[in-house]
Amino acid sequence: MTEKEKQNVPSIQVNAQYVKDLSFEAPNMPQILLEMRSAPSINVDIDVQVNKAGNDNTFTVDLRTKATAETSDTKKSVFVCDLTYGALVSLNVPKEHFEPVLLVEIPTLIFPYARALVANITREAGFPPLQINPVDFGALYQNKLANEAKK
Repeated sequence: MTEKEKQNVPSIQVNAQYVKDLSFEAPNMPQILLEMRSAPSINVDIDVQVNKAGNDNTFTVDLRTKATAETSDTKKSVFVCDLTYGALVSLNVPKEHFEPVLLVEIPTLIFPYARALVANITREAGFPPLQINPVDFGALYQNKLANEAKK
């Protein structure tokens, strides 16, 4: 295969993965452990942000995961875990495929690492590890497209 042919083969290159921001708070420890009578109520929010980085084919993809837990009865904060996990990627795909690759494929690739970090940090903080359910980034992307079409 010639060098020109190699350049025309579609590819996705993950150049780096990194923790951009990680915050964990358990503001009511250790009293909350004595007060909890049942499993806490847990809420997980996930967001994907994409930014150009350098040239036209290099981007950062930030996967922000915020998990909050509060007591079911008194609504006291048990913990707040806020993680932004990023990837620096280079794309060699047609421009019309950039958005689905950056909003679906890359988050799908890096999500397991972010999920493991959240599980580890909650376990290290003295709680059962929080195992975030798998996320269908394709469905999230389709919802985004549908919402934009309504506008």
